[in-house]
Amino acid sequence: MKNVLVVKSSILGNYSASTTLINEWIESQKNSYNITERDTSNPAIPVLDANVMGALGANEDLTTEQAAIRELSDNLITEIQQADTLLIAAPMYNFTVPTQLKNWIDLIARAGVTFKYTEQGPVGLIEGKKAVVLTTRGGMHKDQPSDIITGYLRTVLGFVGITDVEFVYAEGLAMGEDIANAQLNQARTALSLV
Repeated sequence: MKNVLVVKSSILGNYSASTTLINEWIESQKNSYNITERDTSNPAIPVLDANVMGALGANEDLTTEQAAIRELSDNLITEIQQADTLLIAAPMYNFTVPTQLKNWIDLIARAGVTFKYTEQGPVGLIEGKKAVVLTTRGGMHKDQPSDIITGYLRTVLGFVGITDVEFVYAEGLAMGEDIANAQLNQARTALSLV
């Protein structure tokens, strides 16, 4: 049975379209996959600052707080390494990903662990994984300059070695009930093929 890591990032809990769609997928697929859930906002993952950066570096002289951060980072990376597929919920907040998802990315992008630098440039160390990104938006942004999420996530996932990335969109969710329902149903259909 394949292992799927589900990464949620909405701050809206059950009021979130991305969380609702992901939870529906989990309910429908729980007997088909081994599913691990990671909600990046509960408990909160620390924001990257000098202390967190110190915890993620090669330094072995860590404070108690930094040791806990390093352990969390190790656990997040292990969740990815054990998964065959990542299903990432990435709602659009002010044209980009939620801070909570960025915090997760900052803790899993570790030099010497998930990527390394070579004379030919950076090489991702997480290989053989597929990522499906569900992105929900109030407006219509797909294939527009305002869609920063798609390029950003494709780049950062590729940087750590995950190059098989597919996007599922639910857009126009603030543009009226008919558009929202059509988009949500389209996303449900696309997710059912994961």
